[in-house]
Amino acid sequence: MKGAAMQIDILAAESLGVRGLCCFIEAQGRKILIDPGIALGYLRNGLLPHPAQVAVDEAIRTRIVEAWTQATDIVFSHFHGDHVPLVGANPYQLDAHAVIDRNPRVRIWTKPPESLSPTEQKRTTSLEAVLDADWRIGLESHGPMTFSPPVPHGEKADPCETVMMTKVRDKAVFVHASDIQLLDDAVISLVLRWKPDILLAGGPPLYLRHLREDQRDRAWNNALRLATAVDRLILDHHLLRSWEGLEWLRRLSKASGREVLCAADFMGKPRLLLEADRVRLYGDMPPPFAWHEDYAAGKATTHGFRKFIS
Repeated sequence: MKGAAMQIDILAAESLGVRGLCCFIEAQGRKILIDPGIALGYLRNGLLPHPAQVAVDEAIRTRIVEAWTQATDIVFSHFHGDHVPLVGANPYQLDAHAVIDRNPRVRIWTKPPESLSPTEQKRTTSLEAVLDADWRIGLESHGPMTFSPPVPHGEKADPCETVMMTKVRDKAVFVHASDIQLLDDAVISLVLRWKPDILLAGGPPLYLRHLREDQRDRAWNNALRLATAVDRLILDHHLLRSWEGLEWLRRLSKASGREVLCAADFMGKPRLLLEADRVRLYGDMPPPFAWHEDYAAGKATTHGFRKFIS
């Protein structure tokens, strides 16, 4: 999306066919890549990712690597496998070796070390060992970017389950609020104090059976707070791992009197809720026997399953 001297490209999200919330922003002469990771739900309804999902995943991985080579700044909101490249990634994630030497000494911004979970600490150490980068802690403003302190990954429970939000200011203000899930009132208040013109945030994980009714109500009320205050509200990620999420967005738009978008809507692309459609994909296009094992071994490709790639 171009406008107000800022360009925003959302590269990965559930409505675009994969797990993630990656975007590439050009503002004030900086090229900022946020959350350059990607994943596919490894098992859903007892099924591995369908080859059609993997084909879309491959195409988006390529775009993320291209954006990595151009970036002046890279932001990791947290170190989950759908938000950062990984050392030893599974076949459906972005392996860190795909970006080694692609952009030497690029600035990489992360949460403070004390906010990292044990898994995140291991991933940070492994990435620092293979990526030649200028690693920095996002504790202050830098150019057009402002970073939040660590905020809850969903509900305020585990102090090490946190994410870092990013504000990018040009003539407009863009905010990337990764896996907040709209479940913490204080986080929503912080976002609103930043006065975003455009907000990209992860919505609630309606597909999870253990999401309580009070959590659903809190997410809904916080979504209404955002929808009535933000010019362009984009909700995606966990929210659109089920078709229920699209209906939730429709009801939110009606209740708020404001159009609420998913990432595909914002980018003017078809909605591809492929994870939600996994069972149907297996019925419509059964993959060959042992396809996943062969793909992991480099013996099978996604040729013949690329119908969703534009």
